[in-house]
Amino acid sequence: MLPQQEKIFCKKHPRKEQDEMADPVEIVKKSLIRKTHSEASVLDFGKLPPQVKELEEAVLGAIMIEEAAINEVIEILKEDSFYVDAHQRIWRAIRMLYQTHAPIDLLTVTEQLKKNGELDAAGGPFFVAQLTNKIGSAANAEYHARIIAEKQIQRALISTSTEIIKEAYEDTTDVFELLDKAEKNLFSIAENNLKRNSEDVSSLLMTELRELEVRMNNDDDHLNGVASGFIDLDRATGGWQKSDLVIVAARPAMGKTAFTLALARNAAVDHKKPVALFSLEMSSAQLVQRLISMETHIPADKIRKGNLEQYEYQILTSKIDNLKNASIYIDDTPAINVFELRSKCRRLKQQHDIQMVVIDYLQLMSGSIDGKSGNREQEISQISRSLKALAKELSIPVIALSQLSRAVETRGGDKRPILSDLRESGAIEQDADIVVFLYRGEYYGIDADTDGQSTKDIAEVIIAKHRNGPVKTVRTRFISKFAKFENLDEIGSDSSYLEIQEGKESRKFKRMPSKMNEDADNDTNEGFKRKHKPEDFNNEEETPF
Repeated sequence: MLPQQEKIFCKKHPRKEQDEMADPVEIVKKSLIRKTHSEASVLDFGKLPPQVKELEEAVLGAIMIEEAAINEVIEILKEDSFYVDAHQRIWRAIRMLYQTHAPIDLLTVTEQLKKNGELDAAGGPFFVAQLTNKIGSAANAEYHARIIAEKQIQRALISTSTEIIKEAYEDTTDVFELLDKAEKNLFSIAENNLKRNSEDVSSLLMTELRELEVRMNNDDDHLNGVASGFIDLDRATGGWQKSDLVIVAARPAMGKTAFTLALARNAAVDHKKPVALFSLEMSSAQLVQRLISMETHIPADKIRKGNLEQYEYQILTSKIDNLKNASIYIDDTPAINVFELRSKCRRLKQQHDIQMVVIDYLQLMSGSIDGKSGNREQEISQISRSLKALAKELSIPVIALSQLSRAVETRGGDKRPILSDLRESGAIEQDADIVVFLYRGEYYGIDADTDGQSTKDIAEVIIAKHRNGPVKTVRTRFISKFAKFENLDEIGSDSSYLEIQEGKESRKFKRMPSKMNEDADNDTNEGFKRKHKPEDFNNEEETPF
């Protein structure tokens, strides 16, 4: 191209002249910048929290246009569901009017904001008034409210995730505490936002009829719950029912831990039901020692000290197979709080499909994450409500041990506990579906009960409250040597033969059931002596019974 032609071309195409004179790298950069600004939104350079400002305005405006709309959204929305601060203040004013049954419209909401001293912070009268122009009717208020709630859940998840990510990068962070914190926070988000909807009665009836048919065809003594292993107790309760909170209460030394261990063992071993056991008082090793003692009839102190005879060790190794195969999951975390408990139970339900939860015991639990709380009675109330909610959520029975007040000891008479003896909170009695008291007259030096029956080795299981059944007293046998509860007609744990080898000598012992309830003239002790002669045993210490 000639120089003169170049000048003419550049005059007609000035950008071409500039591009040829510029550095090629700069040309590429400019082209990229031009493309970015032309094709991308400014929001691509940053992130805003999930929000639907227009729908927030629409819902608030709909409520002020049609007051009935609040009934559709009151269970869905909370104050922090709104992203805009002004909208939160307006919603707070609407909630106050709703709680006092006052009319809800543009004028009353504005007046309530004035009383709260928040009218200016909410945008002033004009801002509140223009909300009613954002929507024509309240027809879709519920749908809009659910979208707002979803955005709030998203914001909560982002907030929790950001906090977890930040702490995960810290070298000083305890990874297991962080894992637990993350799980608790996520569970809290779900618990606070995901509510169950109402169900039609016809569908509920059909579900109940199907379950009724299953119960009618059940050959297991018509038990439709988790069996306790105590015949008369199961007859009264039908087994521990789904969604029930069962409180087992007694004074110290009555055998609360032994009783609940028996419940857990019977459900897991005899009925193959996975059970979770939370022990705040005893360690997992101590609980296992008690379970072994109950199963083998070897005193727990001998197991703890390790001074077993050879035949006792043989009995132990042959009798613990049932325990080995039992689905009992023990957690001995001390001072566990209700949030951590619920998180662990949810995990166990998901992983092992647990059918019952046992907690030993309620007063040792904490109602807050940081362990700090105000009024102890309020904290116990919160714990009992949380346990009842846990039972309903997982649809399993929750059995919690509880202490009784000292009023039992100071009271005259036979010292049987009553509902008012429940310690620290009346909410325990209120929230519980079943309240069971354990009572041993023998502990108080009472030789016979009001009916003249002997109290020796007898423990009464008193059903003092039963929301869906009768209240009654069930008599059981308590073997203090092994800290074990049994049905009255049992001696030993089963009717099998035990073969014991000591050197070259072989002996057999047979455990026979008692007949004491079948014939008043039949002396159980005499029958036992006929089956087991003194010469069957080398000495008293070697007797496995």
